[in-house]
Amino acid sequence: MKHYHLIKLVRKPFKTLVPIFKGFFKWIVLGLITGGAVGVIASLFHLSLGAATDIREKYPVIIWLLPVGGLLVALIYKCLHLEHDKGTNMVLVAVRDGKDLTLRNTLSIFLGSVITHLFGGSAGREGAALQIGGSIGSQAGLWLKLSNQDHRLITMCGMSAGFAALFGTPAAAALFAMEVISVGIMHYSAIVPCVVAAVTGCRISALVGSGPENFKVILPEMSAVVLMKSAVIAVAAALLSIFFCFVLRNAAGLYKRYIRNPYLRAAAGGGAVAILTFICGTYDYNGGGMEVIVRAFDVAAPPWQFALKLLFTALTLGAGFKGGEILPAFFTGASFGSFAAPLLGLDCSVGAAIGLAAVFCGITNCPVTAFILSIELFGAEYIPVYMLTCAISYMLSGYAGLYSEQKILYSKLEPKYIDKKIGR
Repeated sequence: MKHYHLIKLVRKPFKTLVPIFKGFFKWIVLGLITGGAVGVIASLFHLSLGAATDIREKYPVIIWLLPVGGLLVALIYKCLHLEHDKGTNMVLVAVRDGKDLTLRNTLSIFLGSVITHLFGGSAGREGAALQIGGSIGSQAGLWLKLSNQDHRLITMCGMSAGFAALFGTPAAAALFAMEVISVGIMHYSAIVPCVVAAVTGCRISALVGSGPENFKVILPEMSAVVLMKSAVIAVAAALLSIFFCFVLRNAAGLYKRYIRNPYLRAAAGGGAVAILTFICGTYDYNGGGMEVIVRAFDVAAPPWQFALKLLFTALTLGAGFKGGEILPAFFTGASFGSFAAPLLGLDCSVGAAIGLAAVFCGITNCPVTAFILSIELFGAEYIPVYMLTCAISYMLSGYAGLYSEQKILYSKLEPKYIDKKIGR
């Protein structure tokens, strides 16, 4: 009898491990499948954007056809019955509320983003990659007839894989999908599938030459003075992130107030961007602007650069063009920091790194992701600076945010449950 109870006691913990290991292996497989599929499509997306950018740079006069590009984007969304598409917000809703996304969403954001980049609209790629990845993951969940909860997880897998494939930062990509949905909690149930999907998507995209940029940050020996100067830049960048969100979230409303027809809005926005490009006499603000971000780490940016990028992006996305908001946020933050750092006696590369991380953190409300992203992009040598930057930006950006469907579950000032949507 004693032996029977002993065997029963020993077998009990192993019984509890069976469903855990079944779930573990299930999500390893689903993560690989999702990461693989998204990695392939995201790689094709990356190559398509590169080809579109090459054509635009070879024939810069094409920017005067930007109004036509706007009409094409509007027609694509009309034909696919996605006139009321909410962009990345739709992915957040799909994860939080179990709403379905399909390959229609994938096709629309893919074509819309390529057209926007081809004709010179100011938009990024990472936000588009989140939509591509999330919609592919959601479609896979429908095909596999997954449960509602598993469907949400596989959508998060797609988000991670898409972000990682386009920017080459798998750790930040995995964490972003877990952190961005509901601020104040982390969806740790998604940690294995998101990591597997992110690494898989990143490795596949690396085969076609997509990967992270190499940013060199030059910082003097760490000291209290350096940290204080870094904090000043972070405070200013956090306030800039609030303004960034305000401008982008209200740009579409202003267009709709004065131009009700979506085709006229797209054409008018395209014309405005083309004319503004002619006035500025540079193509720095068209497309994503990664080359300008890299430059901000080498040479101090002019004081107007970050403001112009924000204006170009608001005119583009507000009119109905498609693309991501994250790369323009990187541009805005890096340019601002690159300009501000020399005023405080720091190298422009330090300011660019702080500005990029702080604005990204402020618009997404994802401090852990922003911190890990900083390490993946800039290296681990100046961890205290990046940690301080993200902490300051997260608190001082308040309850602003780029995604109106994002929820703030816990207060930023005290351990209090508030459950409010961004901007409300």
